[in-house]
Amino acid sequence: MNQEEFPILVAQDGPLKGERWPLSQTLMVGRDPTCDISIQDRQVSRFHARITPSPEGVTVEDLGSKNGTIHNGAEVASPVILQDGDLLGIALAQQFLFLTSDATMPLVEGALRNGRLMMDKKSRRVWVNQQQVTPPLSAQQFKLLWLLYENNGQVINRADLVSTVWGEDQMAGVSDQALDALIRRLRDRLAAFDPTHQYIDTVRGHGVRLDNPTVGE
Repeated sequence: MNQEEFPILVAQDGPLKGERWPLSQTLMVGRDPTCDISIQDRQVSRFHARITPSPEGVTVEDLGSKNGTIHNGAEVASPVILQDGDLLGIALAQQFLFLTSDATMPLVEGALRNGRLMMDKKSRRVWVNQQQVTPPLSAQQFKLLWLLYENNGQVINRADLVSTVWGEDQMAGVSDQALDALIRRLRDRLAAFDPTHQYIDTVRGHGVRLDNPTVGE
């Protein structure tokens, strides 16, 4: 089995950001230099947490750390089996994203695989600047962004946006203000992860388009 077929742990916010580890064996996480994942931060205990792959799944357990291990916002009190897309926090020092395999990263979206914004429709996840958007977008925000994402760079008129988000049956009752408010909330969510770029462009008199630069631009 090559390492891309193992579940992986991807470092998000924190000193290890961007690094990844295939979960082919048990990994010790902590401040001690002998740990498999060593995090040099005073909030992290010497031996903080243990991540163990098994036939039943990948389990995380806190090893009595001083500042706790956080799983999807809740402190880990007993061993927890990780699910695809879970977020793991080691104290407040380092965040990790758990993926069942590299293939779950949406890097197969054709020309958009190098975009700073990436989406995975199946799991309804969004990444901006290689950070997963959490908490997840609302259903309406995701539908709107997915339509723009599929038609990257193309202007989508307001009627098509409303039809996609609210459905044709409800179109008549949706005001311009409701669509504008949805677009504004979505812009705010994306800006929290990348304030340097406005992904959603309004083309006056025509509609809205997605401006998704490639990584590094």
